[in-house]
Amino acid sequence: MSGKLHDKYTREAVAKLPSRKETISTGWRSPSNIAIVKYWGKSEGQIPRNPSLSFSLKEAVTEMLLTALPHSGDGFSLEYSFEGKENEAFGMRIRKYLSNILPYFPFLNGFSLDIQSHNTFPHSSGIASSASSMSALALCICSLEEMMLRRRTDEEFYTKASFMARLGSGSASRSVFGGFASWGFIEGKDDTSDEFASALEIKKDTVFSDLNDAVLIVNPGQKKVSSSQGHSLMDSHPFAVGRYKQAGKNLSEVLQALENGDVETFIRITENEALSLHGLMMSSDPGFILLEPSTIEIISRIRKYREETGSFITFTIDAGPNVHLIYPGEVREAVQIFIRDELLEFCHDGKWIDDRMGGGPEELNIKDKK
Repeated sequence: MSGKLHDKYTREAVAKLPSRKETISTGWRSPSNIAIVKYWGKSEGQIPRNPSLSFSLKEAVTEMLLTALPHSGDGFSLEYSFEGKENEAFGMRIRKYLSNILPYFPFLNGFSLDIQSHNTFPHSSGIASSASSMSALALCICSLEEMMLRRRTDEEFYTKASFMARLGSGSASRSVFGGFASWGFIEGKDDTSDEFASALEIKKDTVFSDLNDAVLIVNPGQKKVSSSQGHSLMDSHPFAVGRYKQAGKNLSEVLQALENGDVETFIRITENEALSLHGLMMSSDPGFILLEPSTIEIISRIRKYREETGSFITFTIDAGPNVHLIYPGEVREAVQIFIRDELLEFCHDGKWIDDRMGGGPEELNIKDKK
């Protein structure tokens, strides 16, 4: 399906430019997500080398407010603040992103954009802050378009938002949906694409419909190597071809496990994917290590606890040192005791985020929204 939406959205933008020129505001709260099957390696245009699977979180979110003020000059201007302060680095990233999407949203030329955002979790530390922030931005831009042009169906709106979020951050395409979402074309599934993510329906009566995610903050600081740098190293990675085959196989098996309630397979693949990701980082050229001693200790204790109790408890790690401890709501009380008694000593200042699977983005109620 690659390329079809690109052409469609560009034609739509050129065919109908809005005439509305007044100050308009919108805002979205969009979640981070945690990948079960990892996306690592991409082609030009933010096209993934392998499909991925994640579920959106509830508490780890970005809230973003966007106000568009008309001006008489050419082009657009941007003011961006993060948690009340100017953030030059991310502001430059947003400016570049907005310039890149002008073919889809030409009405942005002629507006001064004021964007304010904040996170409920540490950014740039391997908890997918780019996923929540870029999905929130894409949703805001798509909402501006809707206010100026026409209302799409919900399916059309979220598909376009996912497409646009992908252009800012690949994993952001999945944050546009609640629960489980896949991104990347999956053989035999016509509703999947490399250009946007798709929501995955999970049976409500299975153990996977109520997953909790305890984000154990080993280090809240900015990671030493960005995800973009890590993705680029896959271009010449000696294990790249094998990795993409592994990811496809793992995705097929975990989708079957979600359908059948197969906890053992889910645990095996979730942990295999996490450690494979970091193995790829360590074996890149140049190689890099993001895991820390406390990360390894937490992993060891999780596995020991599972062996001793027989509980459904597993872990994954994104591109950073922080551990996502995943478990179903039915064992929440016991696992929280385990976290308090055995894991918090390995967290930075005892910090962790008590999170769970969420329902997806929410539009904010902006009083002055037209």
